[in-house]
Amino acid sequence: MTENIVRIAVYLASFALCMYALSALDFNRFLKKGKIMEAQFLMILLAMGLGALVAQFLLALQIVN
Repeated sequence: MTENIVRIAVYLASFALCMYALSALDFNRFLKKGKIMEAQFLMILLAMGLGALVAQFLLALQIVN
């Protein structure tokens, strides 16, 4: 039970950190003008994907007894 809570916390923290890191990018440069909603959706999808990869990496570093 505790392992599941830690796993969820790692996923949420990595998602939040990826959202913070991706906010530094200017998505408007790469997208069409006036597509604000699509840019935000793209940022959320990228943050979820990158956050999942980071969380899997961090959880794989666990020392197994």
